[in-house]
Amino acid sequence: MQMVWNPVLFAATEGTSVSPTAWGISLGVIGLALVALLLHAYTTRSGIIARATTKEAVRQPVFLLVLAIALVVLVLNTFIPFFTFGDDVKMLKDCGLATLLISGLLLAVWTSSMSVASEIEGKTTMTLLSKPINRRQFILGKYFGILQAVLLLLIPLVLCFLALVYIKVGYDAREAAKEVPPMFLWKDASLVSFQVPQLVPVRWNEVTQVLPGLVLIFLEIAVVSAISVAISTRMPMVVNLVSCLAIFVVGHLTPLLVKTAIGNLEYVRFMARTIAIVLPNLDLFNIQAAIATGATVRPDYMGYAALYGAAYVAAAILMAFVLFEDRDLA
Repeated sequence: MQMVWNPVLFAATEGTSVSPTAWGISLGVIGLALVALLLHAYTTRSGIIARATTKEAVRQPVFLLVLAIALVVLVLNTFIPFFTFGDDVKMLKDCGLATLLISGLLLAVWTSSMSVASEIEGKTTMTLLSKPINRRQFILGKYFGILQAVLLLLIPLVLCFLALVYIKVGYDAREAAKEVPPMFLWKDASLVSFQVPQLVPVRWNEVTQVLPGLVLIFLEIAVVSAISVAISTRMPMVVNLVSCLAIFVVGHLTPLLVKTAIGNLEYVRFMARTIAIVLPNLDLFNIQAAIATGATVRPDYMGYAALYGAAYVAAAILMAFVLFEDRDLA
């Protein structure tokens, strides 16, 4: 079923508080997912392939190149004015999330092409499958290894991005000749004799708004990575890169395709709905509208998006099993 939800419809407005219990459940689910990923890497046979894939991805020059370019872009977006008449912080958040998304997708698609398609064409896959590892474990290991590499890329980028958003609030206020909030609030600690810094609410509120977007970005990368792994089992690297680019563009346009097809010819509506069903609705993971309205994405929306992403990842991995099961490796 095609989902055309808009994050604004499920977002809490600035005056609406989100239950701490809901955020606690969300953080707990994220923590369990990370623990499961770690246990898979060190307790299963496919985890051995996952660790090898992660090491291979990190050692590639592309990893350091993407990391360096993304850091430079984030810093430049912080100090170069956008001329938005007071909305530079929103533009920084929007551009920063787009930078993180593109960086993660580039690494994921490139790694799947090099690690799956190139190994199959280079006949090195036969060596792995001659050991007590079957084809399904090979696919799972490659996929989770790609996700681990993406996490290693995103962790420093996310920390830098959040720090820059925190700094940008004061920088933008100074540029607009407004009162600049302090960087930290210093308060006396109850157990020690010196003051400890605390985050300023005005700055921290801007940071918390993008936190759900970071989770949704990783979900979108996970979906596209699963599709890329499935394509890599049959197609070479160039075809995989072009296909993933096309799926990424059309996936963000599927809600628009369905809406514009209403009232047109029957076969136009049929094709639009077919595309919307087959391809993922990647616009579901986009919070650009929430950022523009200053709203915070609710945990229940993140839950719906996570279920949709998990279902599509499972379908793509099953398709990869089918495509790779009878692939001639000799």
